[in-house]
Amino acid sequence: MIKPRHEMNSAIEIDLNGPDGNAFVLMGFAKSYSKSLGWTTRKSDMLLKRMQSGDYDNLVDEFDKAFGHIVTLYR
Repeated sequence: MIKPRHEMNSAIEIDLNGPDGNAFVLMGFAKSYSKSLGWTTRKSDMLLKRMQSGDYDNLVDEFDKAFGHIVTLYR
């Protein structure tokens, strides 16, 4: 779930308006988090492919679907 920036309070938080909101940075986080969670290379690669299959909003949505349980995104 993407929340307003003023609600920041999660252990892992990403402000999409800052440098961590860059598409390439988010893909790097996705690769790192998937490895930390023990995902297979195939599963991680499939997520990255889905993230790159559309525009920036699609990338953020796919990231949120995969990691929303451990990461809070803010706009």
